[in-house]
Amino acid sequence: MSYQNQSDDRQMIQGNWSCSQCGAAITQLPFEPDGDRPLFCRDCYKNKKAR
Repeated sequence: MSYQNQSDDRQMIQGNWSCSQCGAAITQLPFEPDGDRPLFCRDCYKNKKAR
């Protein structure tokens, strides 16, 4: 059985970022980016996680 976050009330951070892999626009994140780690759009994150 896998763990799934059942909370739909997660606060999203609004901003203007770009995916580090494909350059797609990212306007919402569930965390405040620190600038040290790359950001990935949903598609690139799913592909990266599937490897």
